[in-house]
Amino acid sequence: MKAIIVEQFGSTDNMKYVDVEIPSISSKQVLIRVMVTSVNFADVKARYGNKGQGKLPFIPGLEASGIIEQVGDEVTSFFVGQRVMAFPQNGSYAEYIIADENLTFAIPDNISFDVAGSCGIVSFLSYKLLADVAKLQDRDKVLIHSASGGVGTTAIQVARALGAKTIIGTVGNETKISVALEAGADHVLCYTNENFSQTVNELTDGKGVNIILDSIGGEITEQSMNCLSKYGRLVVFGNSSGKYGQLQTSELHSSCRSVLGFSLGTTRKEQPEVLKDTSLQVFRMLESGQITIKISEKLPLKDASLAHQLIESRNSTGKVLLYIVNS
Repeated sequence: MKAIIVEQFGSTDNMKYVDVEIPSISSKQVLIRVMVTSVNFADVKARYGNKGQGKLPFIPGLEASGIIEQVGDEVTSFFVGQRVMAFPQNGSYAEYIIADENLTFAIPDNISFDVAGSCGIVSFLSYKLLADVAKLQDRDKVLIHSASGGVGTTAIQVARALGAKTIIGTVGNETKISVALEAGADHVLCYTNENFSQTVNELTDGKGVNIILDSIGGEITEQSMNCLSKYGRLVVFGNSSGKYGQLQTSELHSSCRSVLGFSLGTTRKEQPEVLKDTSLQVFRMLESGQITIKISEKLPLKDASLAHQLIESRNSTGKVLLYIVNS
């Protein structure tokens, strides 16, 4: 089969379109013929060796949609020919992938391969962050950092679907404000140009927001505490700035505020069974139109390096997909 492999950590020059053996499944796995896979920023970090991908060479990619070609002897939930999306065991930039049964999810008939192949990371993560970790309540006020990205725009839609009263987004560039507004944010601030916590407090009558989703870290995390309400929940799920914020426990005690952490990668590894319900909720939101996945580019698998360059440039405003053509 054809696949993209990363031969050495570093630039996209190290990504090669090559022939490799079709992987073999175990008794609790399925073999999937890939239709579409998605490029996530985590794939770029993995290419640089920042995501613990293990030994070189490796196939990048975290999610894909396709058709089941083979099922293991102990698999009971799926059958050959079924349309599915999955978080694969060893990368998704390939014509065929293997996935554990409990990390494979049946696609409803009216959800396309494009949407299914690009929704897993952003929508599963957004739902877990808001519904299960932050426990969003009806009428909560929510602040979402990096609101113009794939997770940010999806989280805005999920927050609205779960009943958020006010959704405030932050972006790092004024040109991205319109993207977050289009996704449904009520207000969008540029954190590089203003004291966002002060503005958030002004927008919430001095009370702050109930929930903050933070994937940036560093000073943004620290400043976020200045606009988190009493009993508020700050959820940390990344550090794209390269730093983690330093917080004092004195900021939590009398205010009854909480700082929570979440990693979808850890959950896929340690508690994959909890994602079954997440998939049902996400697909329901997709079917009802409460969530839409914006797709900005769709390239053939062989052009994966171009897709990475687009993601790395920060110029993409939606999901970047790779499609597979089996010869």
